Amino acid sequence: MARAVTPGRKAFNTAVAWGVGLLIFFPILWTILTSFKTEAEAIADPPLFLNFAWTLENYAVVQERSNYMRFLVNSVIIAGGSTLLGILVGVPAAWSMAFAPSKRTKDILLWMLSTKMLPAVGVLYPIYLICIELGVLDNRGALVFILMMINLPIIVWMLYTYFREIPGEILEAARMDGAGLRAEILYVLTPMAIPGIASTILLNFILAWNEAFWTLNLTAASAAPLTAFIASYSSPEGLFYAKLSAASTMAIAPILILGWFSQKQLVRGLTFGAVK
Repeated sequence: MARAVTPGRKAFNTAVAWGVGLLIFFPILWTILTSFKTEAEAIADPPLFLNFAWTLENYAVVQERSNYMRFLVNSVIIAGGSTLLGILVGVPAAWSMAFAPSKRTKDILLWMLSTKMLPAVGVLYPIYLICIELGVLDNRGALVFILMMINLPIIVWMLYTYFREIPGEILEAARMDGAGLRAEILYVLTPMAIPGIASTILLNFILAWNEAFWTLNLTAASAAPLTAFIASYSSPEGLFYAKLSAASTMAIAPILILGWFSQKQLVRGLTFGAVK
């Protein structure tokens, strides 16, 4: 039987959840507020929370200095392209490991995961030289491929975990009905694993969107994403906190909108499922 929860307990749990949520969100909130301050107010001591002269000057300066839309388009192409390419490679790989394993499958999975333990700087020099030799330095296609390879172990591991939860008898029934390998993956396995695939896509899109090490070292101008856009506001003259906060707010705004939209769609889907 379900345990009864008192109204006091519900109120306490709600307050704790809101407190933890606000604590996690506070750095983002502070960045957004700082973007509306002047440089003097941004470094004021004690800090000013709401009692300051709100201004849009920092956003105007950022727009005049940088082509924000070019950086945004680069981020969308690099993050979206690497995620899509990773899914196209990861789905067949995870299928083979989940439903047609060999005696070396677990060793391969552990080996793939172990590659994430290698510091990125350890392979920067050879990858940098390869990009120069191939003429793809500061190229979006090269970054798409590199980020896909970096995140591929996570993609395969997540998809493998979700695929293992699908009963193999369903696939056997599809084969008995005459489904080939392509039809089995596209029309049987993929629809059943949509929640897992969606979670994998979202996580890896965020990882690629936030990637700074490779984007800062392998881009200069034409392929630079929003991470390079933010880093450009760190200069030898010092940190201009208000302008840096404005650039950061403009960079995280698409992710905040995407998160809000995803949450609304999730709630709508759960509500529809409950009603149905």
